[in-house]
Amino acid sequence: MAQEIELKFIVSHDAIEALRDYLQTLGGEHHAPVQLRNIYYETADGWLRAHDMGLRIRGEDGRYEMTMKTAGRTIGGLHQRPEYNVPLSGPALELDRFPAEVWPGGELPADLAGRTQPLFSTDFCREKWQLDMDDSRIEIALDLGEIAAGALAEPLCELELELLSGETRAVLALANQLVSQAGLRLGSLSKAARGYHLAQGNAPRSIVPTTVLKMPPKASVEQGLEAALALGLAQWQRHEELWVRGDEAAKAAVLEATGLIRHALGLFGGIIPRKASAYLRECLTLAEAEIASGTSAVTAVYSPHTVRAQLALTEWLATCGWRPFLDAKGQDKIAHSFKRFADIHLSRTAAGLKSDFGRPLGDKYRDRLPRLSRDIDCLLLLAGYYESPVVEAWLENWRGLRHAIVTGQPIEIEHFRNEAICLQPFWLHSGKR
Repeated sequence: MAQEIELKFIVSHDAIEALRDYLQTLGGEHHAPVQLRNIYYETADGWLRAHDMGLRIRGEDGRYEMTMKTAGRTIGGLHQRPEYNVPLSGPALELDRFPAEVWPGGELPADLAGRTQPLFSTDFCREKWQLDMDDSRIEIALDLGEIAAGALAEPLCELELELLSGETRAVLALANQLVSQAGLRLGSLSKAARGYHLAQGNAPRSIVPTTVLKMPPKASVEQGLEAALALGLAQWQRHEELWVRGDEAAKAAVLEATGLIRHALGLFGGIIPRKASAYLRECLTLAEAEIASGTSAVTAVYSPHTVRAQLALTEWLATCGWRPFLDAKGQDKIAHSFKRFADIHLSRTAAGLKSDFGRPLGDKYRDRLPRLSRDIDCLLLLAGYYESPVVEAWLENWRGLRHAIVTGQPIEIEHFRNEAICLQPFWLHSGKR
């Protein structure tokens, strides 16, 4: 088994030649382009996908390799997954050649081989460079081609940085060099994820409102921080993809996601010093200005400011960039129960909301919108330990108030304000439970 660690960029077609010229200047060992064909397999009931497994056969110049990728972790464009590779004599599956540890339960399901069929393919030309950096070896791969499922297809234009040996930090350092080049954006969707979407009919992707963050019962504050920021980044990248594909309404969802990231940083600010996230917040400011401007989606999404902000957050999460800034007291606090942290901060959030909106504000409601949005985000990040109906009642009323303020509906403003401030606390340590 190998642990695949790679960082993926989507490349604008117009930037390919300039990018190739830049890669030649890095001094790496260049490999001539080769044509690769990959067939991805699945069962009719999606058994592999349901078990977070990806199966393919890759063909290159008459040579074949079978690969299984299993459950891993994706942060931004950084993908970390175990993979198992088996050389083949021909383009036919031999599932029994994978080690037993690949399979749930420790053995190949008896009928799986007979149920597994081709689902989609990727055909692309791969050009590679290998270079040494910071005591690590990195492979850079430029892939140009298409992903196809039946009659449906979409272009493939990606740059992958794969760690062959050494430390993940080296990949991130190289990525920080590359983002100075226009025409790159981080790619959170793998080739397989895009292929599955095509195979399922390529339905239009839709805007998905942020849902309440759910955490394991014994999660630490640090795990809560990581999950909150990862949620914000995932929402950003999901809606960035919609925006760049032509859904103008997704722009607002992108800005809501960057706001969620800021609010998460503020929520944990009592433990993590501001200087720990100074560079990240600076990058966010530049990215938000780019996104909020009147520029096109393509220009904003491929802007170095936008990509650098996503990369800064990816690196902060992947390397736990806050830890060097914690003193002994901070280290102790961040190891404590996230459930207890959530209850305390739900009480503080509720107190702030009632202080801000406990009485009619006349024409001053818009002045409170930034704080209202912050507090709604805090509810989303903190309320996951409680039953959905009571949480949704809180969210519905405070979101209703925000919408009424934004759309200028005085009667609705007072309706939702009165409903919201009368809600009883649903969390422990609230004085009501």
